[in-house]
Amino acid sequence: MSVDRAQQFEALQNLIRVVLAGNDFYRTILHGVGIRDASDVISWHDFSQRVPMTTKAQLAQDQLTYPPYGTNLSMPMVDYIRYSQTSGTTGQSMRWLDTSASWQAMVDCWQRVFLTAGCERGERVMFAFSFGPFLGFWTAFESATQLGYLCIPGGGMSSELRLKTIRDNGVTTLCCTPTYAVHLGQVAQSDREKNKQNFVATIERIILAGEPGGSVASVRSAIERLWPKATVYDHHGMTEVGPVTYQDGPGRLRVMSDAFFAEVVVPETGQSVAPGERGELVLTTLARTACPVLRYRTGDLVCQDVDDTDVLVGGILGRVDDMVQVRGVNVYPSAIDAIVRGVVGVAEYQVVLQAGEGMTELTVRVEATAGQDVQMICKQVAQAARDALQLRVPVVAAESGALPRHEFKARRWVRES
Repeated sequence: MSVDRAQQFEALQNLIRVVLAGNDFYRTILHGVGIRDASDVISWHDFSQRVPMTTKAQLAQDQLTYPPYGTNLSMPMVDYIRYSQTSGTTGQSMRWLDTSASWQAMVDCWQRVFLTAGCERGERVMFAFSFGPFLGFWTAFESATQLGYLCIPGGGMSSELRLKTIRDNGVTTLCCTPTYAVHLGQVAQSDREKNKQNFVATIERIILAGEPGGSVASVRSAIERLWPKATVYDHHGMTEVGPVTYQDGPGRLRVMSDAFFAEVVVPETGQSVAPGERGELVLTTLARTACPVLRYRTGDLVCQDVDDTDVLVGGILGRVDDMVQVRGVNVYPSAIDAIVRGVVGVAEYQVVLQAGEGMTELTVRVEATAGQDVQMICKQVAQAARDALQLRVPVVAAESGALPRHEFKARRWVRES
């Protein structure tokens, strides 16, 4: 759903009114740039030029200074009913609180994810992840219950038990990370070959979240090979902002513009980039006013469509802080993921970074699926890396079962001294 800029601006002015009335964190920032009333902001350009961007470090420091929740709360403390926590994969975990209204705003966004993926009342949905304090899958689960779907939690289960639950309940939709979709599909394939049981027959769609990859063609293909009757749907969001996008065709994510104002900037300068150019996604939450972010630097690299700036072409292309330079070439984890997943027969992989004399070296460890020639697989991955990056990347074989499996956000990149 797209809205015009006038409707967005009205939502922004409401957000500013709420913030100025009760949010100490952002009230201080807005007062610092001369904004003491919503009418002081006269346009989107004015907002973007005057209001500084917010960083994760600022929010984390605020919580350290004013523990445990910081000052980015717009309502009285007694109004907050939901607790979430960031994963902490790139630093200190942050606590995030929501009121009933702000939580429902995110649930509404997740409903759009399900509906645009073709889900209907009576859907049977398996949530194949552990239900910890991470926000995303709680909002997904509650959204699905409100839509009238049969919701099956998969926390605390082995992959084999999750597959049995899928089969026994005739699950039609699977929600998980791209990494786990591959792993669960591989377990299903192995079990099908051993026991002649088809665990994937009922799955019609797989909705991905939690990490990039669902918009990468080779990753989608790898998942759909393992789940031959399923269509893959991508989505992305963050604890700090909630569900942000839904799939608008393969390799395209649409920002829910009634809930977010999206900007794309040069990471080093903060200057806006032109549509069609790669930059960092900056978000302002328009609906989640009880715990908002204004011009928040997400760290996600994206590219807006030239003809429709609410569409992110290629989905999430990488992370600003994950890029490494190897012999003069900028290498992103998403690029390596696309290369490796484009080779049939890879069960799992790991990237090892080593600091050499003034430079970083990169090695890929590859584990092959059962019955595959791992040395041949390694050669294919190495050639694909050279073709894509114009860079020689050492690829070495790992023993079967030696590499870690990931249910939530995969941490495949490791640094060795």
